[in-house]
Amino acid sequence: MGRISKGVACSVEGCGERAVHSLSLEETRILESKGYSLAAIHGRVYLCEKHYKEWKKARKKLDKFEKWRMMR
Repeated sequence: MGRISKGVACSVEGCGERAVHSLSLEETRILESKGYSLAAIHGRVYLCEKHYKEWKKARKKLDKFEKWRMMR
């Protein structure tokens, strides 16, 4: 059994919701740049649905810029 199925809380400070996704600490640098403070557990960050959605939107935007940059 993993930590998510055991009911770990979201790693964003001030958020007490239950985590639904786990990401590596390197992948979550996008959220830190948006001003969130994260508490990592053994190099993993656990996100609730709300914060995962924010991460996904920011990641999609960053990937689009990287794609444009590589086309030049």
